[in-house]
Amino acid sequence: MPLPIVAIVGRPNVGKSAFVNRLAGQQDAIVYDQPGVTRDRTYRRAFWRDHEFNVVDTGGLVFEDNTEFLPLIRQQALLAISQSQAVIFMVDGQDGLTAADEQIADWLRQQNIPILVAVNKCESPDLGLSQAAEFWELGIGEPFPISGIHGNGTGELLDILVQHLPAPETVTEAEDEIKIAIIGRPNVGKSSLLNAFLGEQRSIVSPIAGTTRDAIDTQVIRGDRKYRLIDTAGIRRKRSVNYGPEFFGINRAFKAINRSDVVLMVIDALEGVTDQDQKLAHRAVEEGRGCIIVVNKWDAVEDKDSYTIYEYTEKVRSQLYFLDYAPLIFVSALTGQRVAKILDQVDIAAEQHVRRVTTSVINEIIEDAVAWHSPPTSRQGKQGRIYYGTQVSSQPPTIVLFVNDPKRFNDNYRRYIERQFRESLGFTGTPLRLIWRGKNQREVERSLNRATKV
Repeated sequence: MPLPIVAIVGRPNVGKSAFVNRLAGQQDAIVYDQPGVTRDRTYRRAFWRDHEFNVVDTGGLVFEDNTEFLPLIRQQALLAISQSQAVIFMVDGQDGLTAADEQIADWLRQQNIPILVAVNKCESPDLGLSQAAEFWELGIGEPFPISGIHGNGTGELLDILVQHLPAPETVTEAEDEIKIAIIGRPNVGKSSLLNAFLGEQRSIVSPIAGTTRDAIDTQVIRGDRKYRLIDTAGIRRKRSVNYGPEFFGINRAFKAINRSDVVLMVIDALEGVTDQDQKLAHRAVEEGRGCIIVVNKWDAVEDKDSYTIYEYTEKVRSQLYFLDYAPLIFVSALTGQRVAKILDQVDIAAEQHVRRVTTSVINEIIEDAVAWHSPPTSRQGKQGRIYYGTQVSSQPPTIVLFVNDPKRFNDNYRRYIERQFRESLGFTGTPLRLIWRGKNQREVERSLNRATKV
């Protein structure tokens, strides 16, 4: 069976995200002294003794108010519980028992799932037991005094928790998966796209900009392939972002790009490519990630005819010219139009991103390219010369070209060589890095002999 799941629930600002960070051993969940920072359910890998499991951070539960995101947060928490083997109900030991805690306890009793009460913010071992004692009144089991920040008491809590989890030998390790980061400006439809992939309300969707704050991981299985979709916060211009939840959310989005294999660059069809879209696309290129350009809300474009898609494609290509290798697809997350085809393009980009080509094939392409178009010659009559090339790494594919002098190859010729590689080898959906390295003839012969032997 897959990794078991443990949901962390409670009212706002009791320290759920700090506790999740401690269990996961990394500061991925956003922690900020403000109610409502966490909205969607976010999954993190955790372990205790021989048990490995996923811990789910959920938004703060409030039952007396139905404004803004609160009903959606409750829905996300309920979905997390439905997937879980156990629930950790977190309360605040410094605030003591509140009416909101009692409401959540009554709600949890109806879920038919093991519940452990974690009394957080009990930093003092002496006061911890007395702080926790009040929560016996909830009537759902022993309250455990803990400190999510310092780790006090978490061992005792986890010892009881793992008794409700399946035996470690019955849990299978996750197979290789393709990691996909969904990036873009606020309100371009990233969360709607994730929900369209899954056919469920995985992320909260709202017309309010900045709804998504954490990077939200979700696994999708199609055939024999596994994908990890990462929904990210909308990224605005730096000068528009204040220090706080949005600032942390954008940092998580940048980290999501870094840990992904392929990036879905989502663009609003009604607004077109903006300066911020260009900056985000540059970020994906700099990180060396595969990329698919997804033009969302295509259903909302009015007065379309048979030429509209071609005209729009030409416009996008001219504005994102540095992503000329990235496939372009027009979709509607609202209606599901062409959404399924995105993963077909992801498969190709992910395969090309890890592709390796032999040195002999690379040098055949170089030989043909030079035969058709000789390297430039300087005013002094000195011509550039490419001795040989070899691929040194993948993710993205990186080829080193050994030449007599890198300065003798201008940008136009470098772009020409890259085009020859792409025309001959493809590399669809992935950046291709060429490193031009100067080398004298004797060193070239020695290096070529070593490469031939390998």
